[in-house]
Amino acid sequence: MMDLDIPERLVPVRDKIDKFVKTNIDPLTDEYYEEIDVGDRWQHTDRQLEILDSLKNKAREAGLWNFFLPESQGGAGVSNLEYAHLAEVMARNPIASEIFNCAAPDTGNMEVLERYGSDQHKKTWLEPLLEGKIRSAFAMTEPNVASSDATNISTSAVLDGDEWVINGEKHYISGAGDPRCKIMITMVVTNPEAPKHLRQSQILVPLPHPGVEVVRPMYVFGKDDAPHGHMHIKFDNVRVPKENILLGEGRGFEISQGRLGPGRIHHCMRSIGVAERALELLCRRAVSRTAFGKPLAELGGNYDVIANSRIEIDMCRLAVLKAAYMMDTIGNKEARKYISAIKVAVPNMALKVIDSAIQIYGALGVSQDTPLAAMWTSQRTLRLADGPDEVHRRVIAREELKAYQ
Repeated sequence: MMDLDIPERLVPVRDKIDKFVKTNIDPLTDEYYEEIDVGDRWQHTDRQLEILDSLKNKAREAGLWNFFLPESQGGAGVSNLEYAHLAEVMARNPIASEIFNCAAPDTGNMEVLERYGSDQHKKTWLEPLLEGKIRSAFAMTEPNVASSDATNISTSAVLDGDEWVINGEKHYISGAGDPRCKIMITMVVTNPEAPKHLRQSQILVPLPHPGVEVVRPMYVFGKDDAPHGHMHIKFDNVRVPKENILLGEGRGFEISQGRLGPGRIHHCMRSIGVAERALELLCRRAVSRTAFGKPLAELGGNYDVIANSRIEIDMCRLAVLKAAYMMDTIGNKEARKYISAIKVAVPNMALKVIDSAIQIYGALGVSQDTPLAAMWTSQRTLRLADGPDEVHRRVIAREELKAYQ
């Protein structure tokens, strides 16, 4: 029988996370974001670092750390299904995932290093990532090709003696603006003559590094997302040791399929928490604000809006939990259609709930005085990140049609 409930042993952990977020993180979140406009936007201020480091230390001391790695000694030993229940709670605050060392893109990158990295890779990069001492990036998307098809990647890596020489461009590389970002997993073509799914490799590029130029931040709905950033990067004869390749030449597409499954479901887990936060804000506004002599909840069909939001969140939560269960039981590759289904359904659901909350707040909903506008742009971007809706619908449809072909 498929049991999707949180295990009894983790109920106190979930509650502990929830209390930690409300007691420790929520009171400092506004101050953290206000500091972005102090000085250089692409450098953390002393106060920002103080906030992050003090909260991370408290989280580690409380045993609230690295939940996302189910099979690693560096993780908390929870399954994907169990982690889903915890990630939802973390996601109700925009910086909480980082405080618990469970933030993207680091979670996906740490899984790659854990599964596919050599002992030296793990010692050099995985260990400091697990300790929360550095951040990371994953460089796949390119400006000149449709990168939703990973076989289109054109950035090249040529072996020259004991070094790979990398040339090309990437853009929208999330996290590469962060000065703490010290390693970038980079998708490259190492053998253009091989079968199309064996042309790519993934190579570790340390940052900063000679020949790696951060050209500019790519804006998202007019925002630069500093200091995290989504960067446009050029590689000009970038040389790294041949040992920096992951798993071996021609294994890049294979690694991507292994990485993007967990990365996608982690995003969806967090999106459920975002939608819950939006519904909470909606309901608080609906019962505390009056117009035409009535609470907003009683006007304009808002009972239906609230009820439908609850129904859709709960349906999507069950789909996420099922996908996590399938990953745990049949494996990431075999669970691909379940992952693709939630990757389409969950961000679209969250957008709908957030939009309803914005409507209840009126002009304030799109202002800087509520988190709703930032929540909406994040979820809209998620319909593109880790594969657009159209690619995932194609995966689902092809799987569905197999029974009829």
